[in-house]
Amino acid sequence: MANALGRNGKLTAEQHAIWRAGNDWYNAAYPNLSDADPDVYDHRINPGAAAWFKDSAHHLLERVEPYLRLLDAHQVPWERLESADPGRIIYEDEVQVVVVPLAG
Repeated sequence: MANALGRNGKLTAEQHAIWRAGNDWYNAAYPNLSDADPDVYDHRINPGAAAWFKDSAHHLLERVEPYLRLLDAHQVPWERLESADPGRIIYEDEVQVVVVPLAG
């Protein structure tokens, strides 16, 4: 959601710098999943696919707060979700899973 604000020019210059710094850090710290598996976020193959950080990924989770402040500043609602079973796992590594939600 913060990426949409940034890509669509909705952020102030200061907010844009915060967003860009966060994304640059994540890009340097962790590889893009789409590079490893181009189909992971393909909506036809994996409808609704979403990444979830594992609760053990403290170094990644602690950097989410600035994004949440950006969302709050633009009145974009968000909620923190935790789940022992977020869906069908289509990708997993030491810090995250990508899942397709289970049909409800």
